[in-house]
Amino acid sequence: MTSLDQRLSALGLEPDASRRVVRGFLEEDLSAEWTDVTSSSIFPADEVATAYLVPRQTGTLAGLPLAHLVFDELDAATEFDYHAKEGARLNPGSSIASVTAPVRTLLSGERTALNLLCRLTGVATHTRAFVDLVEHTNTLVLDTRKTTPGLRSFEKYAVRAAGGTNKRMGLYDVAMIKDNHKEAAGSITAAFNAVRGAHPDVEIQVEVESLEEALEAVGAGAGFLLLDNLSPKETAEIVEAVGDRCDLESTGNITLDNAGDYAETGVDFFSVGALTHSSPIVDIGLDMRE
Repeated sequence: MTSLDQRLSALGLEPDASRRVVRGFLEEDLSAEWTDVTSSSIFPADEVATAYLVPRQTGTLAGLPLAHLVFDELDAATEFDYHAKEGARLNPGSSIASVTAPVRTLLSGERTALNLLCRLTGVATHTRAFVDLVEHTNTLVLDTRKTTPGLRSFEKYAVRAAGGTNKRMGLYDVAMIKDNHKEAAGSITAAFNAVRGAHPDVEIQVEVESLEEALEAVGAGAGFLLLDNLSPKETAEIVEAVGDRCDLESTGNITLDNAGDYAETGVDFFSVGALTHSSPIVDIGLDMRE
């Protein structure tokens, strides 16, 4: 395992899977032949330079090892020096890394590396805003499955880098009983028993929309409730009624304007789909310097 693979593993990113994803992104930009027709026409193959990754905005850094991975896939001899740690606050104009490689490699990998780095830093920056807002409480900030296809493991990593917490990775690791399931089974209790019977070792979360449903779910044996689109007042009532018997997560239209109100109810978590589906990028450039 290379030092880069070790770095990825330490961040919870599976190296081989990450490499496969990045190779696909490079092929999207360079074709199956991995050809940059402009740079290969102008720069000699042996011309080497150093470029610097420089943020243009403030934010919270995430994804630098994946930018490194892009250049490593193009040329394993690339020298990538880290000048900042994941989760660090960015200072516009201050280099966060330098990359020394053939100019063809730098320019061929530039856009793919920046697309990943800007996107993941945007997710981390948005997440950090929520984390900072509720840091005086015991409520944790969760992400959701509303991720960009192909980027789930990377976007969920960015949430972690900023102090957020990952919820389930997919439909396979946590069962979530929602409206369609309750209606098909006939009740919360019936749906819970069906899932528990089929998958006795899988954690089950039940979505509830009222105190009555919360009581039924807990009575059926649920240890994790999702409070869907409830007001802070309704949420507080459920926390008071069953908060000592299960974990509680609020979700639905939670924003920076109202997140503090939900955290103050005493819920264990709140989830924000916007962390991964609506975070704006943070502008970071690749600057060539003498």
